[in-house]
Amino acid sequence: MAESTTLTLYRVRPVAIVIGLIGAAAVCFVVSWAELVVTSIQIAICQFAPAAIGLFFLLVLLNMAVRAVPSRLGLAAHEIIVIYMMVLVAALTTSRGLMERWLPTLVAVNYHTTEANHWEKTYYQHIPQWAVPFDVKGVGRQKLVVDFYEGLPPYGSIPWRPWLGPIAAWLVVILALTFAYACLAAILRRQWVDNEKLSFPLVQLPVELSRDQSVPDSFLRNRLTWLGFSIPAFVFTLNGLHGLYPAIPMIPLQYPLNQYMHAKPWTDLDYTVAYCSLAAVGFSYFLPSQVLVSLWSMFLLCRAENIVFSLFGQSLQPMSLYPTSLWNGYHVTGAYVVLSAYLVKSALPHLRDFWRRAVSNQPAEGRSEFLSPRTAVFGLIISVITAVYWCHLLGMSLWMAAVEIGVFLFLVVLVMARSVSEAGMLMTETSFRPVDLIRVFTTQRALGGSTLTALAMVDAVFTRDLRGNLLSTFLDGLKMADLTKLDRRQLFWSVAAAFGVALIAGGIIQLVLPYHKGAVTLYGYSYKWNAFAGFTYFQPVMETPDKYDFRLPIFFLAGIGFATFLAYMRTQHVWWPFSPLGFALSGSWSMIVFWWPILVAWIVKSVILRYGGMKVYLNLRPFFLGLILGEFLLAVIWAAIASIWRVPAPFFPWP
Repeated sequence: MAESTTLTLYRVRPVAIVIGLIGAAAVCFVVSWAELVVTSIQIAICQFAPAAIGLFFLLVLLNMAVRAVPSRLGLAAHEIIVIYMMVLVAALTTSRGLMERWLPTLVAVNYHTTEANHWEKTYYQHIPQWAVPFDVKGVGRQKLVVDFYEGLPPYGSIPWRPWLGPIAAWLVVILALTFAYACLAAILRRQWVDNEKLSFPLVQLPVELSRDQSVPDSFLRNRLTWLGFSIPAFVFTLNGLHGLYPAIPMIPLQYPLNQYMHAKPWTDLDYTVAYCSLAAVGFSYFLPSQVLVSLWSMFLLCRAENIVFSLFGQSLQPMSLYPTSLWNGYHVTGAYVVLSAYLVKSALPHLRDFWRRAVSNQPAEGRSEFLSPRTAVFGLIISVITAVYWCHLLGMSLWMAAVEIGVFLFLVVLVMARSVSEAGMLMTETSFRPVDLIRVFTTQRALGGSTLTALAMVDAVFTRDLRGNLLSTFLDGLKMADLTKLDRRQLFWSVAAAFGVALIAGGIIQLVLPYHKGAVTLYGYSYKWNAFAGFTYFQPVMETPDKYDFRLPIFFLAGIGFATFLAYMRTQHVWWPFSPLGFALSGSWSMIVFWWPILVAWIVKSVILRYGGMKVYLNLRPFFLGLILGEFLLAVIWAAIASIWRVPAPFFPWP
């Protein structure tokens, strides 16, 4: 159904944009300090970032106070949503979405070079000088890098000049890929929001909070909201006090199941933990029951497969750089191919219409889109070409650069965005890199040293860890824009401005912190693992040719076959609950963290619908939204306590 062209759209006043920019700058500091210095709570690695929710809730409370006094200063719902989106984009960009992976990667290879690994001879010859701040023709650890990792000497100053060139060079591909996300969001919005009517669980709480809270039946005046809020508030307050005073009891929120497995085949189960996130239960409550069944059952199927392989004499073999088995990693790779093809096929009528409008330069039907059809389509093409050519300049062969960017954008990012919009995943983690797909057809050594070196850097910055995926964030924002009648085009310029603030403020902060405190004292994932994991992984291949693994195409084709079967059954039978999306996520870190809350939510929701019906289910919405608000707000509160008083924070079950 076409959107009404007479729909009244609300525009955002400058005061809201100014507040959003201030919030974006503030969250850059809050996230950098909490995650890199305090390290105990990662408050912006989820697509629904606690840091953004904390500032958002504070804004809502202040807005309630302002609106209690008759004036024009109060913010409307659509303005609050714009501010939330600006803060969220800045938080994700500053955290795992970009900054925490980007800057350390530019110097990690030099600092971690030793006589034992001789990366100096292995990699430096393949790194363009414009891509890194250290001298690729130099010898040993260089002062610029040592000061970054170990801190400046007394009265030392940050060497800004050597960083400016590499940062400017990398900004080309960063801006190209970020604009590609915006283009994809504009292209996909109508299909996913209007045609398929996906649930978009992550927008429920922000939309509820943005509405007028002064009316009697508002979200914050509902007793069920505060009943739900009180449960995680009690749990995390108790656990936080336990960290300060061990005599106070605590409530465990993680139960490792591997400790009960003492003999084969059960010891080959793989890492399996029941993380008890009340917020994840709250999000999952809003998912369709079939999606819930598909998610937890496919995760357990993945674990059962490991047991079966063990029974046939195959010990557990890990997927490189991912917490899943080799066979599951390649099953998942095949599932991504099928799922992406399935998403394109189901959207073909919409895509044809969008292409026709782009070529003929016609506006979108109904309201204006995030970007015009012409800008979205041709902007995506130009962005992809720019990113591919940039990777080629970095050292990749042209065909491998095309594979790297193509698989990243149109398989990995696309499926991860779908996992958020349809399945409410709080984390967007996959189980393979584009180079893993290449291994189905050839060896890694055949790619050449220059390509492998470039892959080690690009994988670390973009493709290996997808947490902070802005495509799903843009799509969530467009859904909220529809619910609050916000002009989508104005949303684009607002989040673009916030992204610019995050690049500047986040970049400065995350150069100042390592040079003044020493990166070796900061968050280990960013500085002691992710930034050089690819170099460690490719080193044996660079020195000794790897052998082709004939099992990989078998695993890959099996994944394609099973995912095709699931897609066929899902389209042909309404009662069939299992989807290729659940299979694609089965081995990911996201499902390791959230499989148990999803199972709990499915049981709770099934009981409510069976014995209370749809009316009771809808009436209980505030309770489950309260669970979300309570857990994420307590994360922000404890991050602040830990930052100010340098005391331990309680464990939050989404590591």
